Amino acid sequence: MQFLEQFKIKLFNKKAGSDEFGNEYYQNKKGKRFVVYKGIAEPSKVPAKWHGWLHYTTDILPMQINTKKNSWEKIHIPNLTGTKNAYFPKSSQSSKTKPYKSWQPN
Repeated sequence: MQFLEQFKIKLFNKKAGSDEFGNEYYQNKKGKRFVVYKGIAEPSKVPAKWHGWLHYTTDILPMQINTKKNSWEKIHIPNLTGTKNAYFPKSSQSSKTKPYKSWQPN
């Protein structure tokens, strides 16, 4: 992001907070809420607690809610499709074990 864009965001908007990924959340004077992503703009990088605030499900900021993390909850990870960390089923990883054959209609 260019310096001028960053300056405008910080000058005309109120910072609401940031998440564990480094994304920053803002609200302007008219009440519009938005996120400034750290790195690539990828909506799946927004954790659920911030998603609710961004979409006006709640007006309470996530850091104001005293939530206890349950033992069964997993850490939020963004969508990894298209990256080296993307999920591939075992059958698709090696053509030697079980080659993939696409369905063909009769």
